[in-house]
Amino acid sequence: MANRLSDQLSPYLLQHRDNPVEWWPWSVGALDEAKARDVPILLSIGYAACHWCHVMERESFEDPATAAYMNQHFVPIKVDREERPDLDEIYIEFVQSLTGHGGWPLTVFLDPDGVPFHGGTYFPPEPRQGLPSFMSVMEAVAKAWEEKRADINDQAPEVIKRLSAISLVSAPESMPDSGLLEQAAIGMRDSTDPDHGGFGQAPKFPAASALDFMLSRGQLDAAVLTLDRMAAGGLQDQLAGGFCRYSVDTRWRVPHFEKMLYDNALLARTYLHAWQETGHQRFLGVATATLDWILNEMTNGSGGFHASLDADSEGEEGLFYTWTAEEFDRVLGEEAAFGRELFGVTESGDFEGRNVLHIPSGVPPDGPDERASAVRKALLEARSGRVRPATDDKTVCSWNALAISALAEAGAVLGRADYLAAASGCADFVWEEMRDHQGSLFRVWREGTPGVGGFLEDYAFMVEALIDLYEADFDVEWFDRARGLAEAMMDRFFDQERGGFFTTSHDHELLIARRKDVGDHPIPSGSASAALGLLRLAALTGEDLYRARAESVLRMLAPAVPRRPDAFGHLLKALDFALSDQLELAVVTPSDRQFVEASLEMLEVARSRYRPNMVTAAAGEGEDRPGLLEARTAVDGKTAAWVCRHFACRAPTTEPAELRSLLDEDRVAPPGT
Repeated sequence: MANRLSDQLSPYLLQHRDNPVEWWPWSVGALDEAKARDVPILLSIGYAACHWCHVMERESFEDPATAAYMNQHFVPIKVDREERPDLDEIYIEFVQSLTGHGGWPLTVFLDPDGVPFHGGTYFPPEPRQGLPSFMSVMEAVAKAWEEKRADINDQAPEVIKRLSAISLVSAPESMPDSGLLEQAAIGMRDSTDPDHGGFGQAPKFPAASALDFMLSRGQLDAAVLTLDRMAAGGLQDQLAGGFCRYSVDTRWRVPHFEKMLYDNALLARTYLHAWQETGHQRFLGVATATLDWILNEMTNGSGGFHASLDADSEGEEGLFYTWTAEEFDRVLGEEAAFGRELFGVTESGDFEGRNVLHIPSGVPPDGPDERASAVRKALLEARSGRVRPATDDKTVCSWNALAISALAEAGAVLGRADYLAAASGCADFVWEEMRDHQGSLFRVWREGTPGVGGFLEDYAFMVEALIDLYEADFDVEWFDRARGLAEAMMDRFFDQERGGFFTTSHDHELLIARRKDVGDHPIPSGSASAALGLLRLAALTGEDLYRARAESVLRMLAPAVPRRPDAFGHLLKALDFALSDQLELAVVTPSDRQFVEASLEMLEVARSRYRPNMVTAAAGEGEDRPGLLEARTAVDGKTAAWVCRHFACRAPTTEPAELRSLLDEDRVAPPGT
């Protein structure tokens, strides 16, 4: 036998191809091997940018004695959670139910049918800090397999039932009322850390969708506090832009240093919305710095974007991003004292003797400062000579969709042609390279080769991304693609019996449970994204089926919201859209040529505020158009804006000032205003 990972697509699996462990990728062959040998499966799940995954590899998977024991007593399987979120969701829920927590590396022991019976996360080579050694865990599992097989077999049906429970919930008959929205917004405000922002204790994750919802519901103080503290802390790379995945402390000071495409796409959009709502230039600066980081450091050369940057370089977490006081002073020379004050640098540092650059005031600067810019430039130039963290260069469909949405919206709002070009280029890349000949999406792509089939989030995020692109440049091809993909999503994932959407398609590999995506983690749930995308399409087309499918998701998942509203930000955005008297804006010019330029003043009004419960369609009178534009015309040879609700429109206006008044009538105002 031998390690079988050398021909895999995933960079994470390829990292393990030279281990003495006889790894299998997840496959029918691996399960059959376990059945033939009558041994359990040792399933290890992680991802390429994961620091503790690297640690466990160095300590255990590269150790010949540990590997020999694994090979003798188990069939070892290695899975990239980003490539196979379906497997990760099943087995992390089991570990969370068993231990009360989860994370990666995820270590799970399965019977040969794939049913878990024991598990945990990281295990050290020797016992420490209350954790048993990895070897002792394996020995205990091997002994239980030999001596307590009957108990393991007996508990398997109950385990499967528990892991399948979410898919057996039926949607209630009635929609929740709007009181849930206000309750959730107040709950988020009240649970915000009053000193440092964010929700809960360390580790703290940047909940972009929840912050979007707070902005839309008038909870500005709590949202602004959180956005300021995140951007001023070590969570944001103060030199090159871009956000790390989460903070290990309550102050957002010390991050877990991996940088993920999805976090940055989501946060760029949230900071853009915060600028639209507050006018604070510092939020616009964070938004554009984040998008520029994506364009500068994450492009795959074919139009798409890479998945992530590693937390480690030269075997140390955060080494690329952090500074000793001596390194810092050497680079800045006479400006060292100013630089120390600017970035909170001390002799002792705040991360293993090194400094994580941050803004001590807790508020990022509101505009450019020449002296500070020169310091940043010098530090960035010096840092560029260091060994860079590794790039996970696979392209993930759903994460690229998030990047398309962020770039498209920012391009439209800011008039940035480069952002729009990047968004449309990425959408074309996905359409041409990440679909099969039947039009079904692939989950991942790398070096010209696509991987496994797409999951619900891949379809749902792409539907939303294509709508965002349509609302950015009004090329009807984006709209047609969104509608076609939505039809495919409903066909492949919708639960005809109970409502809602499954995470996996009807023709996906049969696993021990077919599940439904519930909360944000921290990216939006596929279910919530499917609902919001379909609601937006319903508003653009008048198609009742789209709304009905979306409402089945909302009816099913809304009862879970009060327990933890910040974990359901995207669902709340969809619910807000469904329950609001949402706006439909139709802009029509008298000519079918250059209509965007002719309607620019109207569109600038529409884009001047964060309007999450509005859809926009625009065209010249002679152009193809979505249903919202049917029977809408220009007026007296002038561009006309039609403000509608459920396709019932007010008299059209040709005056941007009047349009602004109409659009601002029903906005949610902050409490007390």
